[in-house]
Amino acid sequence: MKLTIHKEDDAIYLRLDESEVFESEEVQNGIILDYNAQGKVIGVEILYLSQRSPQALQQVLLETTP
Repeated sequence: MKLTIHKEDDAIYLRLDESEVFESEEVQNGIILDYNAQGKVIGVEILYLSQRSPQALQQVLLETTP
């Protein structure tokens, strides 16, 4: 899994695996899902990040739980 923050694009992208993107779909305004050829979600892009969460481009907190 890979999380990429694009400050210039005001976006964040979560890539769940490295399979090839077959199709993308905007499921809500500024939220795009990437699918592989088997129809599984392999990526999530959130646009307009600073409008959704002003602190998101400054600080990211990752938390794992058992």
